[in-house]
Amino acid sequence: MSLLNDFKAFAVKGNVVDMAVGIIIGAAFGKIVSSFVGDVIMPPLGLLIGGVDFSDLAITLKAAVDDKPAVLLAYGKFLQTCLDFLIVAFAIFMGVKAISKLHKEQAKAPAAPTAEVVLLTEIRDLLKAEKPVAPLVDKLPPV
Repeated sequence: MSLLNDFKAFAVKGNVVDMAVGIIIGAAFGKIVSSFVGDVIMPPLGLLIGGVDFSDLAITLKAAVDDKPAVLLAYGKFLQTCLDFLIVAFAIFMGVKAISKLHKEQAKAPAAPTAEVVLLTEIRDLLKAEKPVAPLVDKLPPV
């Protein structure tokens, strides 16, 4: 039973749940980026280089024979995947950079002093303004 309890404690920790949410959002973000690259960026880029669709770029290693398909080295799909990666990496970089900038701005802003600190500062300033109290100390009764 303790193994089951240990697993339950591990599975409901905040870090595990946060990680799961991050993975799910990351997978969805990957699909968005793949669509952006495949449907928005690659068609104009292919048009600029002569109407070439990158996903069709391949080298035939062995031609199709009868009902066996051809063996292809599909480097176009690899190029598209690399472009997907670069866009995802750049988007993550920009997100991390923005978050880092926010953290720096929060760190630069000094915290307002608490009410206790303000009161103690006022007391200190009043005591500094007073005359020395040394002559009064001599007149105190012995303890």
